[in-house]
Amino acid sequence: RLTVEAAALKSGVSKPTIYRHWANAQELAMAALIARPLPDTPRGDTGSARDALTHHLRDLIAAFATTRGRQVALTLAAADAKSELAKAFRNRVILASREAGRTILGRAIAGGELAALPDLDTTLDMIYGAVFYRLLAAHRPLDPDLAGAIVATVWRAP
Repeated sequence: RLTVEAAALKSGVSKPTIYRHWANAQELAMAALIARPLPDTPRGDTGSARDALTHHLRDLIAAFATTRGRQVALTLAAADAKSELAKAFRNRVILASREAGRTILGRAIAGGELAALPDLDTTLDMIYGAVFYRLLAAHRPLDPDLAGAIVATVWRAP
């Protein structure tokens, strides 16, 4: 029921200002549901890529380990996969996170910190799939230790 017009009126900014940050009302709603900004870029180019990926995943996990993060998960679980809300989540969270991971892993491979991966996209699926699986299935806690376990597994991969 959120409209860009209503958000502009309530916030006191123009519709073009809102559209500069969000493509549609669904992306705006997704942003409103997420308590903290999600990490969409790696933390600089310094230090090890392994540490950068661990920090990136910890930030992502922290954002979803909150009450609001669980609300996002419940909202998505109830949404049609082809809905604008689901598309907004894919674009603003999943794809943005994957691109951050792709950047970090690319840096690790280029710097010799990590061996070339046979299939980078599958590796990214495994990394982010583990986080979102725990978020949506709730079979195990979504805790910061998961980030270290995922990264350790990727770094041990042949």
